[in-house]
Amino acid sequence: MATYARQHRGSCPFTGNWRKRRVHAEAFGRSRGSFTSKIHAQCYNQGRPLGFVPTGGQVSDYKAVNALLGLPAPNPRAMLADRGYDSASFRQDLLIQEILPVIPSQKGRSVPQKTDWQRYRDRNRVERIFNHLKQMRRIAIHYNKTAPSFVSFLNIAAARLWIGSFANVT
Repeated sequence: MATYARQHRGSCPFTGNWRKRRVHAEAFGRSRGSFTSKIHAQCYNQGRPLGFVPTGGQVSDYKAVNALLGLPAPNPRAMLADRGYDSASFRQDLLIQEILPVIPSQKGRSVPQKTDWQRYRDRNRVERIFNHLKQMRRIAIHYNKTAPSFVSFLNIAAARLWIGSFANVT
């Protein structure tokens, strides 16, 4: 005779009793049923990463900006970002810190902001960084269960990108 853990709980199914705890602290977030994470990077103007901040997949992009600007790196002169970072208060904060926001306006914005499209082209270098990082299987599949170990492997991958630029210099 089999006994089941549900026999004394009633006829309803489990309601999250076995869910993972503390996943938000480890930069995992729920997105359509699976765990995902976002990587935010601060980069040098030649397309080399300076630091990373992981967040959960459902977390807004604004949440990582203070952590990015708090990294031990020189303050940037311009911030190149996609439409997810567009906000009037965010642009104001960047201008107060003497950082030029190069962010296109969201499509539903009533008063579109001007964008320096010549500078915005350099965002392609940042996207190429993420492409190089995701070529490394350990980062693409996110084997690490803790945020510090994931950031450590991101830093190792960033070191590989930096070394590649200095190895064959004559």
